Amino acid sequence: MSSETSRIEAFSDGVFSIAATLLVLDLKPPTPGLPFWQGILNQWPGYAGFLLSFLYIGMMWINHHRLFTHIRRTSDALLVVNLILLLGVVWIPYPTSLLAQAIKAGQPRYAAILYCASYLVIALLYNLLLYTCIYSGLMDRQHLGVAELMRQYLPGPVICLLCLVIAWWSVPLSLIINGAMVVYFVMSPSSLSVCKENAHEAHSTLRM
Repeated sequence: MSSETSRIEAFSDGVFSIAATLLVLDLKPPTPGLPFWQGILNQWPGYAGFLLSFLYIGMMWINHHRLFTHIRRTSDALLVVNLILLLGVVWIPYPTSLLAQAIKAGQPRYAAILYCASYLVIALLYNLLLYTCIYSGLMDRQHLGVAELMRQYLPGPVICLLCLVIAWWSVPLSLIINGAMVVYFVMSPSSLSVCKENAHEAHSTLRM
């Protein structure tokens, strides 16, 4: 950890931790009068929303850590963009709560659209943070790790926009794609490169 970025990373880690903790506040006790396990099962939208958003926040923290391993110094632009990104992170518990309530009420479409729109904004902010660091000279664009991050971040907003559009017709499908996106971004950029190379080699072998 660079001494110049250590305070930013420490503050950011605290915000990520608080946002992940706030998610659990939406998990309510079972409805009085119902059998215990039935009451627990009736709360499944809250559990599902908690799990998906916790994984999302964890994925964002992992990628934030990967990004900062390449940042060697700070700037005012970095501080501002990182702060705006953290604003998006602490916002996540709110649309998560709305989505869980809307699913329970049987009318999840608009809450799902807001939920997906929130992640679209965060994906754009991650790209903004990355390119702010590159064009401010805070990291080496030619470094292999930075180039891999650029390739991994680029489709993020497009996938989030796709989830938002799909949410209008199918909320379950939209959330499934959201879950798949978590897996995609948790994988290291180098692992994705290896997977693509293996897939290309397998395809070339099949064509021979």
